[in-house]
Amino acid sequence: MKKFYLLFTLSIFLIFSCSEKEPIPDGLDFKQEMRNFVQDISQYSKNLKSNFIIISQNGEELLSIDGSNIDVVDETYANAIDGIGCENLLFGYISENKQTPTGEKNYMLDYLFLAKDNGIKVLVTDCCSDSTKMNYSFTENNLNGFISFNRSKSLDTIPAYLLTEYATNTTDIWHLGSCKNFVSINNYKPYTSKKDFINSINKTNYDLIIMSLFFNNEKFTKNEINSIKTKNNGSKRLVVCYLNIGELNKSAYYWQDNWETEHPSWIENFNENNKGNYTVRYWEQDWKKIIFGKQNSYINKIIATNFDGAYINVANAYGYYE
Repeated sequence: MKKFYLLFTLSIFLIFSCSEKEPIPDGLDFKQEMRNFVQDISQYSKNLKSNFIIISQNGEELLSIDGSNIDVVDETYANAIDGIGCENLLFGYISENKQTPTGEKNYMLDYLFLAKDNGIKVLVTDCCSDSTKMNYSFTENNLNGFISFNRSKSLDTIPAYLLTEYATNTTDIWHLGSCKNFVSINNYKPYTSKKDFINSINKTNYDLIIMSLFFNNEKFTKNEINSIKTKNNGSKRLVVCYLNIGELNKSAYYWQDNWETEHPSWIENFNENNKGNYTVRYWEQDWKKIIFGKQNSYINKIIATNFDGAYINVANAYGYYE
């Protein structure tokens, strides 16, 4: 079984020593709780916007009915998502530009083919910057029927290098299945302003942009997102928003300063490996209400800003608890 959270859990340290946390209920099925969470997000979102796209990153095991048997798909979960994202399939599992071990790669591939066979779009993000490795990543993922993106470890720049055959698409993109390529940006440090970032994106022809709702704590506007939906060649593309459902970050709009000392029951541990992030008990209702179900919830903000979908990050948070 792939140890999704091995490195992550080794670097988790409990910082809330001021009060005793409620014990986790015995027999809780952590994978099923995550499935339920994603399915509820999907249903709620699509009720608000029928063509809203749901892409679940990592957590490939959720596709199988018991989390391990790739011969039996969980149809309810499969029907709830339009795409699945996978990190470091070919490069980056250990470090940038280093090839992913065969065993880990094959483990992920089994689930990714299960997704593809059930009509779910597969998006692979490899961590490599060497042109030879990037060529291999694009070609190999394309042969497998996946679309791919090669990034640096920091995930903060739009790659200057992209093979022409994977970047040229002059048709309008209205649904995920038509996408031939994508770019994922979750860190805006290289950009001096929202305008600088938007100008950089608008010079590209990517079919799908995956990005955050906020630029240095300043939310993108509906007009700004609409302006990103036109490629440099004039055709239309999709813009999807990051949504972390397995962790919270202290820089998030919903963070309350007193949470560090008077923490809600659903905040679990501080993630030393990812500064400012906290693991959450994602099955608790108070956390879910932050993500969806209310006018000021994250999903509502994403839809109101006219994003085409949500890229659900840390869907493999169950691995921490297992």
